[in-house]
Amino acid sequence: MSDGATFDRDQDTVRFAGDLSLARLGTLPDRLDRVDGKVARVDMSGVDRIDTVGAWVVHRFAARHDAPVEGLSADGQHLFDQVVQSDTPVSVRPGHQSSFKRVLGEVGDAVVTAGRTLYGLLGFMGATVIAFGQVIRHPRRFRFNAVVHEFETVGVSALAILGLMGFLIGMVIAQQGAVQLRQFGAEVFTINLVGRLTFRELGVLMTAIMVAGRSGSAFAAQLGTMKLTEEIDAMRTIGVSPMEALVLPRTLAAIVLMPLLGFYTSMIALIGGGLLSWVTLEIPPVTFVARIREVVPITDLYIGLIKAPVFGAIIAIAGCFQGMQVEADAEQVGLRTTSAVVQGIFLVIVLDAFFAVFFTWIGWN
Repeated sequence: MSDGATFDRDQDTVRFAGDLSLARLGTLPDRLDRVDGKVARVDMSGVDRIDTVGAWVVHRFAARHDAPVEGLSADGQHLFDQVVQSDTPVSVRPGHQSSFKRVLGEVGDAVVTAGRTLYGLLGFMGATVIAFGQVIRHPRRFRFNAVVHEFETVGVSALAILGLMGFLIGMVIAQQGAVQLRQFGAEVFTINLVGRLTFRELGVLMTAIMVAGRSGSAFAAQLGTMKLTEEIDAMRTIGVSPMEALVLPRTLAAIVLMPLLGFYTSMIALIGGGLLSWVTLEIPPVTFVARIREVVPITDLYIGLIKAPVFGAIIAIAGCFQGMQVEADAEQVGLRTTSAVVQGIFLVIVLDAFFAVFFTWIGWN
């Protein structure tokens, strides 16, 4: 093997020999820069060893003289081809693009991303239904302890914050309603406003938003961390279905507890509205309760109880879906958690609008 990299020129052929690695190149690049005249071919048959830097030096020389490179071994030729493919211009500054095209491109990217997310969410929902069917067919695979644990996470731990939120919402509705209705001498209708809004809309809707922020984000973070640490892959390896062990208990817990949490929040909101009506409008609690029984139809309670489990399913599935999408690094956990909350709240509001139209259409006004 030669002590270093050498080359000689025979008429229009340049022959390289020796070790064309970084440690042995020496002044070869400078000497090649001083080569002038026509070069018809570059002969590499005498090269004992070549690395990426040596291949780049030869490629730059051959490209400058527009000469083919010949005589490399199979491994050397493969390395040289990789270097040639990597020789592409890189734009330091992106080309100028009009604001309209940039905005249009961002909108298009957002639409494509939304479509893919919706498609993936529907597929994940189908997988959850299939997992539920498998558990029904094989009851021994049902993880009762996991479901009970999620009951505590979704429901019991949320009672305090939901109660405070419901109490304050009831007071705000009563206070704002009283201010507006006082102009017409109809303060008594504040009870109608509090009762119907609480049971029909705000009680369940605010509960769903709070559960999406608490439990939906927790589901995404938990499953995302497990995906990142390859625990989910390990479960698949030992024959445990992640859908049955992780997704299904969380989804069932959200479906079962959302009606209870929505009703609980609505009752606390009534207490808040009744207290403010008692203090501000001098409407005693007995009158408030009696008026609620008169003006709030039972269908309003049914509406809340029907919407609640649907909201719970959407929140749980969105959280679990985003958690299962985590890949690559820990930053994905935060991004997917944020996406789970935004997606859950958005879908809840969309479904709430659909339910509002549907129940009005069937006559539950």
